[in-house]
Amino acid sequence: MNASIKLLQHVVPATVALHTTIAESHPSAGILGTERLGSGVIVDPAGLILTVNYVVLGSSSVTVSLADDTEVPGRVVAQDFASGVAIVQADRTLPGALPLGTFADLKIGQDVFIVAAASENKRRLHDGGITSLGPFDAYWEYSLDRAITTTATNPGVGGAPLLDLLGRVIGIVSLDLGEVGRFTLAIPVDYYSDHKNELLQFGRRTTRAQRAWIGLYCYTFRDHVVVAGVLPDTPGDRAGLKAGDIVLAVDGQEVANRGELYRRLWEHRPGDVVNVRVYRTNQVKELPITCGDAEEFFA
Repeated sequence: MNASIKLLQHVVPATVALHTTIAESHPSAGILGTERLGSGVIVDPAGLILTVNYVVLGSSSVTVSLADDTEVPGRVVAQDFASGVAIVQADRTLPGALPLGTFADLKIGQDVFIVAAASENKRRLHDGGITSLGPFDAYWEYSLDRAITTTATNPGVGGAPLLDLLGRVIGIVSLDLGEVGRFTLAIPVDYYSDHKNELLQFGRRTTRAQRAWIGLYCYTFRDHVVVAGVLPDTPGDRAGLKAGDIVLAVDGQEVANRGELYRRLWEHRPGDVVNVRVYRTNQVKELPITCGDAEEFFA
C-alpha cells in the first residue's frame, strides 16, 4: 500500500512535533528523562492536539512545532492515565484538523499508516496492516481492553497518529513492540473521542472509578508474575516489594499472569490494603500494601 500524494498533503500538516521539559524532581524524570520529544496530531481547529501521555507527563508547558517549522506554545489540558492519551492545547487556532475514525469499523488486515515527527522536525511515514484488535497489558500496571497492533513500524517518536486510508485518525502510537507481526501498539482514538467533553472539562476521567496502584514493573514468565522493578517511594517500595519477587497471590487469590495481577489490584481503590504473597529466596512472604493513586503520584 502506498498512501497517495494527495492524502499525504492533507495529513502531514496536521502532524506536529512536541518538546517538553520536566523538572528533575518530578517522579517521571528518572524513568523518562527531563527532555522529551514526541509526536502529536491536530484533532480540533481550536488548537487541540492528541498525543500519548508519557511525552507530556510532568510538564505543564509544551512547545508545538508545525510541519512548516512554525513554533507555537501549548499547555497540557487533559491526561487519561488509564488509556494513556493526553490532550495539548496550542495557544492559537490550528488549521487542518483531521477527522476521527472509530474502533468498531476496524478490521484485521486493514491497511494503515503512521506519520510521525522525527529529528529536525521532519515527518516520516511507514505503512502496514492491522494484526490485532484485542486487549493488551504492559509492564507498568497498564492495560487496555481494546488495542491496535500493526505491522507498520513507528518511523519517529511516540504520540504519532495511526491513520486509515481515508486520512482518519484511528489510534495514537504508544509503544514499539518489536514483535513479529506486531511492530507497533496504538491506543484507539475512541478513548479520546468517547470522553472528550469530560477530559476537557476536568482534565481527567472523573467518571472512571479510581484504580489501586502500587508502583511496580512486572512480566509473565512460565505462568508466574515476576517483579522487574519497583518505583522509589511508591506503595510497593514502602511495603518492601523487590525486583525478583515472584507474585503468587493477591488477597489469597492466585495470579498466573500480568493481566490477572492487574485485575486483582484494580478490584481495590487507593487507600485500600492488599495482601500480596510473594516468593523470594526460598521463602514465601506476605506483604500488606496500602494502595496509592498513580494520578496523584505523578501530578
